[in-house]
Parts: sequence; C-alpha cells; structure tokens
Amino acid sequence: MIKQNIIDNVSANTGLTKVEVEAVLNDSFKEIITTLSKNEKIELRGFGTFTVKHRMPKKARNPATGDPVYLPERYVPVFKPSKLMKNTVNDKLIEY
Repeated sequence: MIKQNIIDNVSANTGLTKVEVEAVLNDSFKEIITTLSKNEKIELRGFGTFTVKHRMPKKARNPATGDPVYLPERYVPVFKPSKLMKNTVNDKLIEY
C-alpha cells in the first residue's frame, strides 16, 4: 500500500475530500518528524510508539568488498507497534 491508497481509503470512509485527507496526513507526518527531531517520544495508543535511538560510532564491513567502513554516531527513528496492533495483525494473517 502506498500513501495515495491510504488517502483514497480514508476519503471514501469519512466523506472528506482527498485534498483534505492528504493535508491532514502530510501535517501529521510533519509533526511526527518535528517531534522526533526534538528527541521526544510519540505514543499513539492502540497503534504504537515512535522514539529516537542513539547509535554509537562503529566499524563495519562492506559486504561486497570486505573493506572496513566507519559508521559515525547517529540517531535513528524507531517504531514499536502496540500489543493491540501486533495481536490484530497476527489474528488477521492466521485467518488466511
């Protein structure tokens, strides 16, 4: 599924126009990015939690050549799904 599919589905289910749904979705994504950029946690009950994880610098290897690669210190966004989401996805996939 791509972003446009989400917009189409939400528009069909809510009666909002696709332009309105796209604006809300884009603003929601921007707010998530802005909040994570401040190193703050975002908790969406029943969906999951977005956090930022600190990765220390490390030495790795290029799998194609075997040459050493040095990865700098970095911060990466992390998503942890809620228990409800995990159970729902698992139950729906078992039905197939």
